[in-house]
Amino acid sequence: MREPILVIMAAGMGSRYGGLKQMDPVGSAGELIIDFSLYDAYLAGFKEVICVIKKELEADFRELIGNKAGKHLNIRYAFQDLHDLPEGYSVPVGREKPWGTCHAVLSCRDMIDGPFAVINADDYYGTGAFQSVYEYLCNTKDDEKYRYCMVGYNIENTLTENGTVARGVCNTSEDGFLTGIVERTKIKWMEDKTIAYTEDDGNTWADIPRGTPVSMNFWGFSRSMMDEIARRFPSFLDKAFLENPLKGEYYLPLAVDDLLKEGAATVKVLKSQDKWYGVTYKEDKQMVVDSLQALKDKGFYPEKIWG
Repeated sequence: MREPILVIMAAGMGSRYGGLKQMDPVGSAGELIIDFSLYDAYLAGFKEVICVIKKELEADFRELIGNKAGKHLNIRYAFQDLHDLPEGYSVPVGREKPWGTCHAVLSCRDMIDGPFAVINADDYYGTGAFQSVYEYLCNTKDDEKYRYCMVGYNIENTLTENGTVARGVCNTSEDGFLTGIVERTKIKWMEDKTIAYTEDDGNTWADIPRGTPVSMNFWGFSRSMMDEIARRFPSFLDKAFLENPLKGEYYLPLAVDDLLKEGAATVKVLKSQDKWYGVTYKEDKQMVVDSLQALKDKGFYPEKIWG
């Protein structure tokens, strides 16, 4: 069985953050959030990494990532291109936003021929998550169904104090398998410290109980997922061009949920009690800096990760 590959999605525009948050140092030795993920992945056993980026950021990534973590990991680059569409489709006039996380993964289709994990570049996931996914991918194969996995976090461990976030809200079976996932794009802490989401720009809010597992886009797939994404992409585009041509996005949770509904796949939910850290908004940065330094102080990371 081929060694699992780690795919890091780093081509997002960072619109809410107001800049290229993937390039913003958060560690005491100038580390980016991605450095902590790469270090955790390296310790878990991953040897090969594909960073999905915009072509114009290649030189920056090679300097900041390739020249440091690249000394320990084989790091390659794939480029998410807005114009990378199936034959017969073209970008709607005025569209600037990338096509979403499924499209980001699809950018690697010619570079992956075995199992792979997927993460966001700007989220901190915790050491145990990488170990769990790596072990699952090394020990699990497709049979009559696709056998995938994801890391599930308690929703209260994944929120920011500074605004709304998007999360894949999960339903799970008693034996720990995903039964359904719904992408909620506006979730936040309420003033009474309950958690709620809105689908109508804040006119109404619906509660989400603490302890509800959510996806932070840490997935484990066999190569089959790449083929499924490609096969389903035209149907997504047909709908997006009609309903939301400038901002519609092809999300991984949507593709996974379709496969679950069809009975084509199972997804083992690997539970994590770790707290998520990420810079969704500029105001989040200091909390992330302080939290990651605390992990260094406790010995979870060396003072200089790639020293």
